[in-house]
Amino acid sequence: QVQLVESGGGLVQAGGSLRLSCAASGRTFSNYAMGWFRQAPGKEREFVAGIGRSRGTKYYADPVKGRFTISRDNAKNTVYLQMNSLKPEDTAVYYCAAKRVAFGSDYGGGEFGSWGQGTQVTVSS
Repeated sequence: QVQLVESGGGLVQAGGSLRLSCAASGRTFSNYAMGWFRQAPGKEREFVAGIGRSRGTKYYADPVKGRFTISRDNAKNTVYLQMNSLKPEDTAVYYCAAKRVAFGSDYGGGEFGSWGQGTQVTVSS
């Protein structure tokens, strides 16, 4: 499996911005679709954004559309989540995830099988 390490979390005021990074190692990064998930206290983990291997396929959860942008740099084995106009309800632990995608597909189906340890994002009002 691919190993994932997130960074970039922290404390920010409402309306501010943060950029999360997730560095991957151990496998060919470009073979994996990548995703960001989050889990707030007392809530289930939820999907935030996903990006395909190389053809630019992107998906966003409705609460973050227009505010968050997912991107990746396959040369650096890194996926990013740019978060703008942050709200207190964005407070959560953010997790990076990866799923192997078959040749010929960009995002594919199936579940994400590799996870990072998470990074805390706290948005104060």
